[in-house]
Amino acid sequence: MNLSSMLKLGLCKIFTARQKCSKLHFPLPKVKNGMSIELTCIVDVSKSASFQMQHTFLFYKDDSLLHNTTSEQNRTRYKISPARFADSGIYKCIVEANRKTKSSNDLEVRVEGLCQPKLTALKREVTEGEVVTLRCEVPEEKPPFIFLFNKISSNQQSQEKRKQELKENFASVEFPVEERDRILRFQCIARVNSVFGSETSEPSNMTIVTVVEPFSHPKLTSKSPWNVTEGDRIDIVCTTILARPYEIEILIQKDRRILNSTQGQNSVTYSAIATVEHNGNYTCKVELGRVSKTTSMNIVVSELFAKPILTPSSTDLDENKSLSLWCHINGSPKANFSIVKRPPENGILLKTSSNITIQAQVNDTGSYVCRAEIKGIIKESNPVQITVYEPVLSVANSSMEMVLGETLLLRCQSMFGTPPINYTLFRGNRLIDTITVYNNTYAEFRDRQTKLNNLREYRCEASNRHSYANKSSYKMNITVIAPVRNISFGSLPHGEVEDGGEINFLCVVGEGSLPINFTIFKQNEQTPLFYESIMETRVLWQKKSLSKQDAGKYFCEASNERISSSLLGSSSKKELWVGGFAYLSLNARFNKIPTSVELDQGDLLSPVATSV
Repeated sequence: MNLSSMLKLGLCKIFTARQKCSKLHFPLPKVKNGMSIELTCIVDVSKSASFQMQHTFLFYKDDSLLHNTTSEQNRTRYKISPARFADSGIYKCIVEANRKTKSSNDLEVRVEGLCQPKLTALKREVTEGEVVTLRCEVPEEKPPFIFLFNKISSNQQSQEKRKQELKENFASVEFPVEERDRILRFQCIARVNSVFGSETSEPSNMTIVTVVEPFSHPKLTSKSPWNVTEGDRIDIVCTTILARPYEIEILIQKDRRILNSTQGQNSVTYSAIATVEHNGNYTCKVELGRVSKTTSMNIVVSELFAKPILTPSSTDLDENKSLSLWCHINGSPKANFSIVKRPPENGILLKTSSNITIQAQVNDTGSYVCRAEIKGIIKESNPVQITVYEPVLSVANSSMEMVLGETLLLRCQSMFGTPPINYTLFRGNRLIDTITVYNNTYAEFRDRQTKLNNLREYRCEASNRHSYANKSSYKMNITVIAPVRNISFGSLPHGEVEDGGEINFLCVVGEGSLPINFTIFKQNEQTPLFYESIMETRVLWQKKSLSKQDAGKYFCEASNERISSSLLGSSSKKELWVGGFAYLSLNARFNKIPTSVELDQGDLLSPVATSV
């Protein structure tokens, strides 16, 4: 028995139940969306005429089983009606008979187009501030889809939203209802992509949604006179009309500052006595949820009188001098005046008058303003800063000593006096520097000591804007001390010394301020052998009746009030040797200067030891 199968395609449009459709055959058929597809599977079997055989027909799309049936006929049909884009694919049929199987050739079917989507709105009437919920559905089609929703407002402006749907044949979106929206029109379009291409549907049905205002656009009015002048009463009223009893908020504001507001009412009022500060733009705003409506108006207030002017007799004056303040208004209108001193912020009332005269004290330093009142309108002048200067009474410093080459740090301060204060430093009669201090602290001066003088005289002067003479500090004497340098240590005789003999030690310094303290001692012995403080740069000491126990190393130390130095020598059993020509280091430490004077430590040179 030979078995073979063939798959044929028949196409027809969908008619009424009594109508028939014609069959067409295409090698690569293209089907319009909405038509019907009829697949015919034919099997050709070679057998004897009287033999009856059962055939199992299996229809596949993209290798997935769609339909199966068993018949003694050599053909069977499978109908897809109506055909949709998702029905595009590769079709084939397989026939099984008498334990034999035969497969047809593949037949590619393409369905062109998408059926028109259906658009519905959850509500056909909404209120401003709500959202319109839409649902776009493509019946009998399969995802994935891209849905495009389009909103057309009353002013013909459009807004589009996109949404991708991978599992369903419908999608939902929300459009907010904006202010001034009245009649809204919506449509949607569906798009689909596959290996057979992409298709876009026709626009859906037009869905219309009506928008209802919860309240009307607010109205802003003024009950004030047409020409508003300072002192007039202004009444600004904002009203709206409610469609229903909503919990709206209604407010009046100026430059983002809320002047008055209320909730649940359809009006609000702002009242005030007009001043020039009331010039400007006023806005009424009505809000409910996301809905907000505003309206604005401009109010111009004419000035009743100019700002007063405060004139002082002087802005900088000495303590106990006379200070006068005068207040006036251009045009000289009749007004109630008062003069106020700050701080504090609210001020201290000095006098209810247009002028005042006082004997100035230091605590009268401050800011002064004048206030003028006419018809309940109060205006304030620009502030005038008055400074009363207290004289400088004294300058604090101290005396000290310091080492040659170091930098002298001097601090000069007046414990009394009104800043700013000018401080000037003098060395003798020579001006070193001038520093201005703007607060109650000190002035700091630096002077490097480069010459050796036994005594240096410093003083400082302080002055401010007070008319009194400058104040001078007492004189500060600085003693400059030169450190001991270049110490030498030797002996006579030079070489061996006999038992019972004598030796002369000579210790010499190259430079250093007098007096100089000389000390001679032997290594490993705490008690000095010799000490003398003299007004000389050298000392000679004789040691008699030498014995073997006197052999060893000897040191000489020289110091003045600031610096000390030492040099060692050595001796054998019968020979005393002073030598080494070694470099010795000088170490110095300086004390902090008292009170307002301070010295910095500098580096000292290492002296050279020589043999005599």
